[in-house]
Amino acid sequence: MADTHPVTLSVPARPVYARLVRMTAANVATLADMSVDKVEDVRMAAEEAFIYACATEPGELLDIVFTVSPGILTMSFELGDVSFETAADADPTAVYTDLILASVCDTYEKREHPQSLYLELRADV
Repeated sequence: MADTHPVTLSVPARPVYARLVRMTAANVATLADMSVDKVEDVRMAAEEAFIYACATEPGELLDIVFTVSPGILTMSFELGDVSFETAADADPTAVYTDLILASVCDTYEKREHPQSLYLELRADV
């Protein structure tokens, strides 16, 4: 889409910053014309993905790229060098993160090379 607007947020990779990520995601979601209910889904997805990303040892800072286009918000969380399997083994609640993100997002992917979480949420029609 020609009318996309990426916003990058670099946050210390510590769960204590989850609220900042959640609130930024909610604000960006309003730019994509999301309903109040969908903004809540975006908040939940952003927080779950951020907490998961922190467990992958991404380094001191974790980059999150929000891309806004009419009716669509994507979020990409850059992960560290820990494999998805190793991260899941280290955190037994990771399976719940997968379930939440798969149910809340229109698209949820674990991408490799480089490792990242990719989330896409669409505005209600």
